[in-house]
Amino acid sequence: MSRPPTTQQFVLAELRRAILARELLPNQPIRQDSVARGLGVSRVPLREALKILEAEGQVVYRPHRGYTVAELSLPDLLEVYRLRELLESEAVTLAVDHYGAAELERVEREHRAVVDAAERDDLVEMIAANRRFHFALLEPAGMPRFMRVIRTLWDATDAYRAVYYNSADNRSRVLDEHEAIVRAAREYDGAELVRLLRAHRQHAVESLRETVDTGDSSGWSSGGSSGAVPRAES
Repeated sequence: MSRPPTTQQFVLAELRRAILARELLPNQPIRQDSVARGLGVSRVPLREALKILEAEGQVVYRPHRGYTVAELSLPDLLEVYRLRELLESEAVTLAVDHYGAAELERVEREHRAVVDAAERDDLVEMIAANRRFHFALLEPAGMPRFMRVIRTLWDATDAYRAVYYNSADNRSRVLDEHEAIVRAAREYDGAELVRLLRAHRQHAVESLRETVDTGDSSGWSSGGSSGAVPRAES
């Protein structure tokens, strides 16, 4: 994987990956010295990256205790997904009128990437490819301000997405739902895309509702309790 252009972006990407991979768990302290040492950076870009994650709601800062990974919250999940429904429904309705051969090829390419990652049991890459797939559907709307807000909402729920993708049944359902979404995109059917994407989000919320509400994250393995990010690829 190529290293992002700035040290801060590199650190931010690695922290996001660690949250997705469950190397950093909800309520787990983030030991800044250990993380900085593991990534081979100073604490300055690390602090800046943590401030970005704090603004997104992915980490929490408490005086005298430092940063911890945010605890999963059902009200937070429901609010973010409601906002996504409102914004993404509007975006995809506009985007479908701008689909051409290149846009549809991008959608199909990212769908294949999701399938390939699922076949390799590479959950982190599957989640990343899933994100690219969804934005390939939305970005042709040509509304950069909309996209910035939607990206922030996606960033805020990465930890929830990691829990959802831990289930083999959920991963299989994602692939089936994506197939239907691709067909609707090929047919330029905006109303069907809105319906399918709404059902896609609702299935995720329904699956996560009990897990998040009870705080049950069983089945996950931690990368350790030190708060370090053990792997940094350049």
